[in-house]
Amino acid sequence: MADSTRPLEGRVAIVTGAARGIGAAACIELAEKGATVIAAVRDPTGVAPDVFSGAGDAIAVRSCDVADNGDVEQLVASVADQFGRLDILVNNAGTIEPIGRIADTDHARWLHSVTVNLAGAYYGIRAALPHLPAGGVIVNLSSGAAHQPREGWSAYCSAKAGLAMLTRAIAHEYGGAVRAYGFQPGVVDTDMQGLIRASGMNEISRLKREQLRPVSDPARVIAWLCCDEASDLAGQELSIADATLRARAGLAA
Repeated sequence: MADSTRPLEGRVAIVTGAARGIGAAACIELAEKGATVIAAVRDPTGVAPDVFSGAGDAIAVRSCDVADNGDVEQLVASVADQFGRLDILVNNAGTIEPIGRIADTDHARWLHSVTVNLAGAYYGIRAALPHLPAGGVIVNLSSGAAHQPREGWSAYCSAKAGLAMLTRAIAHEYGGAVRAYGFQPGVVDTDMQGLIRASGMNEISRLKREQLRPVSDPARVIAWLCCDEASDLAGQELSIADATLRARAGLAA
């Protein structure tokens, strides 16, 4: 009889940007639900030694720079070869920088931001699709910034808007086989929020740290979206601000 507490038993997941924050927390939640998880990080030496200590051998750290298509292709191919399958891709890797008004930004850093936040997800999706089975899952970490411009965030907002459309494109082209979700985690207590506060630019920078969500909240929703009971929401852009979504994912109101 299947263990209802481990609905992802036997499934294999890749989570990008998993060294810390939402990515690391999502790896732990997925592992607790039974998945074997590959935590993809740009620099493995930057992963705290104890970050995945409670997960046993369910989480493996692998090096991958999502801005490098070859790196992403190699990661996906190696995971599929080693485990014989790939069921879940969580595109979490992202960067808020450069923060600054458009005329003040460096063009190379602006382009790199779009590469990480948008092209990096595309690289992973393109590489993963041939391996994902029927019912395979792609979760793209979206943002309210995809739909609302913020002063100083032109690169981030533009990339996240593109990512929201990419989620819709997956659903349009592969919706009969693959479940794709865009998920807005809200304002979360991460290193990225530290950079935002330090910038002093736009109203988000003025939020107090105690107003931010813990990383465990969006991580729990991400893991729940990878379970079959979330299949009716496939193809949608979802927000943690939605009380119904939070309730279904098991979060307190």
